[in-house]
Amino acid sequence: MLKFLKSDVGAGTLLVIAAIIAMVLANSPLADLYTGTLSTKIRIGLEDFGLEKSVLLWINDALMAVFFLLVGLEIKRELLEGELSDRRRAALPVMGAIGGMLVPAGIYAAINFESPNTLSGWPIPAATDIAFALGVLSLVRRHVAPGLRVFLLGLAIIDDLGAIILIAILFTADIASQALTLAGVCIAVLALLNRFGVTRLWPFLAIGFFLWLAVLKSGVHATIAGVVIGTLIPRKAMPKLEHAVHPWVTFGIMPIFALANAGASLEGVGLHTFTEPVALGIILGLFVGKQVGVFAACWLAVRSGIAQLPAGSNWASLHGVAIITGIGFTMSLFVGSLAFTSNDYDTAVRLGVLTGSALSAIVGCTWLVMLSRAR
Repeated sequence: MLKFLKSDVGAGTLLVIAAIIAMVLANSPLADLYTGTLSTKIRIGLEDFGLEKSVLLWINDALMAVFFLLVGLEIKRELLEGELSDRRRAALPVMGAIGGMLVPAGIYAAINFESPNTLSGWPIPAATDIAFALGVLSLVRRHVAPGLRVFLLGLAIIDDLGAIILIAILFTADIASQALTLAGVCIAVLALLNRFGVTRLWPFLAIGFFLWLAVLKSGVHATIAGVVIGTLIPRKAMPKLEHAVHPWVTFGIMPIFALANAGASLEGVGLHTFTEPVALGIILGLFVGKQVGVFAACWLAVRSGIAQLPAGSNWASLHGVAIITGIGFTMSLFVGSLAFTSNDYDTAVRLGVLTGSALSAIVGCTWLVMLSRAR
């Protein structure tokens, strides 16, 4: 049981369970308790130096900063010594990630072009959930060449980096110059600690906390601080921190996030809901846009000679993995929570993300299994 929980499949299973529980709670007699708990205000700190946020915002602003800290560590590790450290090997996942962001965003924008109120949701289907996608791929791992898992990991990391850039650019409120200046000072101190070879983690984490606080107060989304901290952690200290943070993120923060954000009320929901611009744009963006964008970009990269297919794979198996990249789940839900300032589109976003991700997982796994049996 412990081995299962520590696996990619176990991590993905926990996310699915958390999402199912959220949907059950949101559509049961406990719905008011569920939404009321998430909107409950919690204050931390002294009267003049405290923060007061709802439970939902503590999860999305604070806990998710730790998630993005892990993402920052993973990005740095891949750039230094992983799939993205070699230009030739990195070309395929980088090109796939670019195509996998542009095409889904374009599909959503085309569907919502005449609706200025919903057009801002175009980044939602551009994201891939690393943990969930790898978990789903692990279900059919004996049918897939090992190189394709490495390809998916590299693509998802680049994908997340793109999502981080979009969050920083698009979802930044009015800038508070003093707080932003303080954030800059914190970043400079972290860079100096790295430059002078400090390997103890506590100075980085202590200053990192103040960086998170300053970024939160500056108007830039607070999760960006997590990525910055992760990329400035010294190389020697990275494995220790990654090992310590990974289980908390995988088995704590991500299921909690799914539990808090996946609960969509089905009251008044019918077939018409899935044909409304927001939900339809997300579903088609994730399920159709992702596979088309990733596959087409990879085909162009290989045909032009700047990349090559992973060892042991072919175009058909690459297409199966391209379908699985449409599992947006955690990242898409997170971007969706930032894209709309009102709650008018919460149900459409959640249903769109859950439906598009589920279709990508089911069809992707089925495709790879049938392909393996056909061979």
